[in-house]
Amino acid sequence: MTAMGTGLIIYIAIFFVLGVAMYYMVQKSGKRYIIAGKTLPFFLVGTMLLAQSLDANATMGNAAGVYGGGWWAGFQFAFGLALCLLVVGLFYAKPLNRMNMLTLPDFYFRRFNWLTEVIVGLLMCFSFAILVAGNFAGAAWIISIIFNINYVTALIIIAIFIMIYTVSGGLYSCAATDIAQIYPAMIGFLGGFFYLLGTYGWSHFSPAIPDNFVDLSGLYSINNGALLNWAGILALAIGDVVALDFMERVFAARTPEIAQKSCFYGAVGTVITGIVCSYMGLMGLTFFPEISDPRMILPTIAQDMVPFMFGLLMLGGIIAAGASTADGGILGVSAVLGRNILQRNIMRPLEKRKKALGQNEGREISDEEAKIISDRKLLIIARIMAIPVVALAIWIAIVKPEPGILLVLAFDVVFAGCLVPLTLGIYWKKANTPGALAAIFVGSILRLYLFYTIPEALAGLDTLIPPVVSLIVMVVVSLATQNQYPPKHHVIDEIPDDAAVISGEA
Repeated sequence: MTAMGTGLIIYIAIFFVLGVAMYYMVQKSGKRYIIAGKTLPFFLVGTMLLAQSLDANATMGNAAGVYGGGWWAGFQFAFGLALCLLVVGLFYAKPLNRMNMLTLPDFYFRRFNWLTEVIVGLLMCFSFAILVAGNFAGAAWIISIIFNINYVTALIIIAIFIMIYTVSGGLYSCAATDIAQIYPAMIGFLGGFFYLLGTYGWSHFSPAIPDNFVDLSGLYSINNGALLNWAGILALAIGDVVALDFMERVFAARTPEIAQKSCFYGAVGTVITGIVCSYMGLMGLTFFPEISDPRMILPTIAQDMVPFMFGLLMLGGIIAAGASTADGGILGVSAVLGRNILQRNIMRPLEKRKKALGQNEGREISDEEAKIISDRKLLIIARIMAIPVVALAIWIAIVKPEPGILLVLAFDVVFAGCLVPLTLGIYWKKANTPGALAAIFVGSILRLYLFYTIPEALAGLDTLIPPVVSLIVMVVVSLATQNQYPPKHHVIDEIPDDAAVISGEA
């Protein structure tokens, strides 16, 4: 085995042990498992948001996109995700953190109704299962190349590895592993970039870079991909506001102010690292003008062009980028399935019915005992639900190892249908349940329709149009149904106690 392979095994083993060790922090509590008991300080929340933002797309996909299509074809990933964190910090982090929620669909339940919660929850779970699959695939692909093993074998190993440490400590595991993953990765990317710049000078790379790769034409010229670039930027910048993994971390912050500042911290780190990865994509035009697979730009630079330590941290960072996003996705999807689908809409109604029929007779338990029981049940359900989530993600990663357009479509559907009810639910007192449901159905269905019908020359508008239509529909329907369905705007200011939140009553 090479020194690089040995180094990667040690690197991966360190954050695996850290993640599993966080089992003791959960303390048999569902709330601690899902949002770390809403106790996390600025540094941990900021680090986790940064790690979630710097996924495989913002690093390896970024460099590959720049190499193949110019600056904005790659940098759009990091730029869009950084803008998203900025938008979340400015408009969403404080009010949502203040509401004392466990998952994002909790908002749709509390502000609208159970049906809105279930539809939104299922849409988000589907899109994030594809995201987890994509990050599994990216990490497995790198591992299969470095260690010369079969892709499916590498996929199963990395998936089980990530699932074990995620299920062990929940969000605590994410926090611990993100610290071990993201900062060494940033040192590797930054160190490798400045080493290459200092060794060769920019004049060595500039002759190989086409003019339209580094100008602003990627933002205004349709022929140079402006519509697609803007669609990608805005889909990430605004659409990822409804990302389960980002919001998990926002909810875990100890105070609304910490939640907001952490978003800004993550945004700055994402932009800095994204710029570096984009520049290395441009450097690849000189180093490897005939490379067969642009995804190999960063891995090849790491192995062949920079000192060993920088290369090790870069390769570890690429794997870690996939792992950190995958663990957040696993936790987010399993928490939503366990809490918003099973606990609140299946198990809790059944328990109520049993009690009403007299099948749950016995001594009366105290409110505190009931809270503890509910909290432990939530933990068990969330952990169990991780198994089908990971199994589905493995299957997708085998069938479609490069999700590509499927991933874009899944997130665009969530963007088109779910963003407007969230935003108006916070900031417009007249937003009501019929308006929210109409916005979700019309926005999501329109996005699917445009996917199949829009001309190729106008590709990108299929992402941008549906959210605007969703906004118009929600305003019109909400205003038309105010008397029959009064809005529940007061829930934004009313903070339920922990017992109601954990049991699923709020």
